[in-house]
Amino acid sequence: MTAPDEQQLISRAQAGDLPAFNRLVETYQHQVFAVAMRLARNRAAAEDLAQDAFISAFRNIRSYRGGSFKAWLVRIVTNATYDYFRSRERRKTESIEANVVTFEIRLVSPAESPESAAERAELGSHISSGLDSLPADQKLAVVLVDVQGFSYEEAAETMQVSIGTVKSRVARGRGKLRDFLQTRPELLPSQFRLDTEGEKQIASPGRDG
Repeated sequence: MTAPDEQQLISRAQAGDLPAFNRLVETYQHQVFAVAMRLARNRAAAEDLAQDAFISAFRNIRSYRGGSFKAWLVRIVTNATYDYFRSRERRKTESIEANVVTFEIRLVSPAESPESAAERAELGSHISSGLDSLPADQKLAVVLVDVQGFSYEEAAETMQVSIGTVKSRVARGRGKLRDFLQTRPELLPSQFRLDTEGEKQIASPGRDG
């Protein structure tokens, strides 16, 4: 979808055109769901959070004032996810371990051996644990930039902070994730092993900002 097409759909949606809004949902539903999944790590919860986020977005779309529409949507689902965790903490009635979804990472070809598949699954689980060990702001920054491929500008708009703050959070998060993963260096393929200065990223190509 080109930018002019998107803006036209947004304008129509702001006028109450539900089919136009559904076109926007089709464009961004996978990214919104993926962010909810990374943060909640619970499939059922992520599905509900993504659905609730789009309902909230449609109800409040007239408050959208420009900028990245994707960032606006992801900010809604991020806030909904944080509310979910706060509510869960209050209730203490459900386990986040239910339907756990592990961190996905493509390191090998589809023709990988069973041994390689097992190693990749173990690495994915280890990375998931590493992400969960990060402070919430650093985890979100790493998920947006390194996992979802957001630019620093888009991540800054999503998190409503400066680009410099995003870069700082990503750098600190990568460093802590690197240190966490180095407790099991045998799981990391050589191209993902970090040098002493931590210049390589864990799961995505480098960025210029």
